[in-house]
Amino acid sequence: MERVLASELSVHVGMIVNVKGWVYRIRRLKQVCFVVLRDRSGFVQCVLTPELEATLDLTHETVVSIKGQVREGSNAFGNEEIDVISVEILNPSAPDLPVQVNNANVEVNLDTMLEHRVLALRHPKEAAIFKIQAAIAHAFAGFLSREGFTEIHSPKLVKEGAEGGSNVFKVEYFGQTAYLAQSPQFYKQMMVISGFERVFEIGPVFRAEAHSTSRHLNEYISLDFEMAFIEDEHVLMALETRLLKSIFHHLKALYTPVLSLLEVELPHVPDVIPELKLSEAIRILKEEYGKTELDGDLDPEGEKLISKYIREKTGSEFLFLTHYSQKKRPMYTMPCGAEETRSFDLLYNGLEITTGGLRIHHYDLLMKRMMEKGLDPAQYSSYLEAFKYGAPPHGGLAIGLERLTAQLLGFSNVRRTSLFPRDGHRLTP
Repeated sequence: MERVLASELSVHVGMIVNVKGWVYRIRRLKQVCFVVLRDRSGFVQCVLTPELEATLDLTHETVVSIKGQVREGSNAFGNEEIDVISVEILNPSAPDLPVQVNNANVEVNLDTMLEHRVLALRHPKEAAIFKIQAAIAHAFAGFLSREGFTEIHSPKLVKEGAEGGSNVFKVEYFGQTAYLAQSPQFYKQMMVISGFERVFEIGPVFRAEAHSTSRHLNEYISLDFEMAFIEDEHVLMALETRLLKSIFHHLKALYTPVLSLLEVELPHVPDVIPELKLSEAIRILKEEYGKTELDGDLDPEGEKLISKYIREKTGSEFLFLTHYSQKKRPMYTMPCGAEETRSFDLLYNGLEITTGGLRIHHYDLLMKRMMEKGLDPAQYSSYLEAFKYGAPPHGGLAIGLERLTAQLLGFSNVRRTSLFPRDGHRLTP
């Protein structure tokens, strides 16, 4: 008999069906036994006779196949019930569950949850996190595809790090030293220069930074795009504004029940997101909040405070910070005057979720900036070659998927929105 999902039972009332899933809850009464089954689509309450239940050794999370007749019967799990004819135990579960997944919430600390991630993900609220995250990535790809972008898949084993510096993971590569990619940046630019003009990528990036904060991971998913023939960085900022509007519209249209499960209210993205020069933000933080230690960038507290300031002034949960210093930006970032760059970050409720900007497209200037950063152009020959033969003006940005998801869902620790986090302490599961 073909399997029927819990969400499909309304069209099978009066029929005998086969449902399969995990035992979510067991309630034994004198005259009847209720077993709630969970599958990928939801829940269904199954009604067993005590005599049938007595022949079974049911435990929570045991995998079962149940045959029975569907009838209407409103209960906490839906508007249908199944009068059970037979139960086949496909695989029993050990009774000593380290994480209880049949309560209203997963009531363990984060470390325990991550240690037993697979089991914890059976809880509907934990699963909802990654359904929403998948929807964000899907909406990102869909919007950019409609805007004429082509999806690419760049190498994650590279000869040199795109950002320069030492924050790269070394890998033995057939007698050579390779590195895990910090970013698809070089490949995005080369694909734009190749004539594709507009490209995007969703993929992992790796940062060998010895941090232990609630906002950093050593491997995370980056939502990247790059586009050619743009006048300035404001084109990128305007496109990201429309992109975020599209993502949240997609979530509202198709994922409202999942968002409701997590009690999430989607943010309002203004038609024009406020922007502020970084130097002006630093001045405001000094004068309004007494922060005098900032030098060319904001610390986490500064990001929160300037976001609070803008939210109180404009009502916006989003803020573009612009004109970062050349010292704080990679060598490929377009300069603006003697010290600043044509770059920006996007803050969402006090957390940076995006870094982007205009790129250098002139070969000589790119060579100059490389040497000023202490990089050897000879090590970047294949990247530099692309700029010798007609590189158009271009720019792009990257959004941290885990950070965006965490801010949307109101989580203070980005590990909650990383499926299997990789940080300074975790290589398993």
